[in-house]
Amino acid sequence: MKQKMFKKKEQISLVVRYYFNGAIQESFLHFESAERLDAAGLTEKIIHILESNGLEYKNNLVGQAYDGAAVMSGKHSGVQARIREQAKYALYVHCNAHCLNLVLVDTVKAVPEAEQFFSLLEKLYVFTSGSYVHPKWLDIQREMYEGAPRELQRLSDTRWACRFISLRNIMDRLPALKRVLQDIAQERNGERSIEARGLLAQLDLEFIVHLVTLRKVFAETTFLSDMLQSSSLDLSKAVDLVESLVQTLNDFRQESFFDNLWDEVLIISEQCDTAIQPAAKRQKRLSSKLAESFVLTTVGQRETEQDKHGFRTAFFYPVIDQMLNELNRRFSNTNCDMMNSIQALNPKNDAFLKETTLFSFAQLYDANIEDLGHELHQFSRILDRKIKTGMQRPDSTVELVQFIEPYKEVFFELFRLCKIAVAIPVSSASCERSFSTLKLVKTFLRSTITDERLSNLGVLSIESRRSKALNLDLFVDRFAKNHKNRRIMLL
Repeated sequence: MKQKMFKKKEQISLVVRYYFNGAIQESFLHFESAERLDAAGLTEKIIHILESNGLEYKNNLVGQAYDGAAVMSGKHSGVQARIREQAKYALYVHCNAHCLNLVLVDTVKAVPEAEQFFSLLEKLYVFTSGSYVHPKWLDIQREMYEGAPRELQRLSDTRWACRFISLRNIMDRLPALKRVLQDIAQERNGERSIEARGLLAQLDLEFIVHLVTLRKVFAETTFLSDMLQSSSLDLSKAVDLVESLVQTLNDFRQESFFDNLWDEVLIISEQCDTAIQPAAKRQKRLSSKLAESFVLTTVGQRETEQDKHGFRTAFFYPVIDQMLNELNRRFSNTNCDMMNSIQALNPKNDAFLKETTLFSFAQLYDANIEDLGHELHQFSRILDRKIKTGMQRPDSTVELVQFIEPYKEVFFELFRLCKIAVAIPVSSASCERSFSTLKLVKTFLRSTITDERLSNLGVLSIESRRSKALNLDLFVDRFAKNHKNRRIMLL
């Protein structure tokens, strides 16, 4: 991953993922400045970092994860393709966390009402953040609710799953928000009062329906987003989580679910004194030129149905269906063969230890198919025998690796494939997190810091748990032994 810093220098962050001591590990490796931003230059930097750290990547590198930028993911001349020319087993995985973010972005863009809703949320945030309005917003919350006041959140363009926090805060504080707008609308401050009236007029029944619907949907995607960013998650679990979200969204389409959602809308509307029935509108007339024509709808004259059935068909179903389409498109087409075949090593999947499924995964890494077939038969018998004696069945791919490890010399091919399965990256979230540390280390006062020192400080900060476990006395003794003449020349 790369990030631009103060001196307009792009920084590369490299994190390695591996199986060690019975667990999945992700360790920060290096920060490096990138002079060239083309695929060839970035590939050269990555290979240099791997070689300088003594990593044998040509045979041991089994996966690489980036976002969907063309320079990184290009099929023919991108970074991932160039690295595969030197490390043939380094299969490319499109960061699943980025895929989910793109699902949310495309869903909102495809439903105009949802896009307008989030634009309104941003306007509400800007209005309540003003120096005059913000104190009133906090005071009214203290008056109406117990506990600390809540802030409306600025909407992030890159972390859409985090918009759930904004939806939750507005839903919990909607009565207070309406009261703030009502109070300011009654003041004699022309521009501010007019803006408050405009925002207040938007907080109608339609707004509440959109709020409740999107909060339900984003609550489910937030859980998946958090899990996809976990360093301990393996690819088979990621597939299960995505399939679980798809099943949940399919369940949302049941009428009973929308009935419960509509009841929640009515309760919130009553709490906020929001009219259930919209005000009568002037009947729109068509042009006389269309008098003898059959008109289904006209541009700019689409009427929003304000009843329960109307909201369900005009907003609720389009959001759910669009998200389902995007999930199936983004996650089914990304590494489809690998993600399906890896389920043969997932104890919870119906395809667990099925030869036809596992063989397709084994072929990606040049496993000996004949030996693997014999190992599967023997391992199935051992596993059944152990379970009958009271041993708990492995619950995940990681637990499966732990179970096979004592027999790793006997089940060589199976153990190797299991280690590969848990080492394949799910997302590039650890690289993204390292940039947060980079901003803390490389401040304006340290803008001239060398790349080597920056990377070393980054290792100490990012891997703080390991850094704190080091014995500093040993480092002092080693320094004293290597630098016997420790006198400092003073001028």
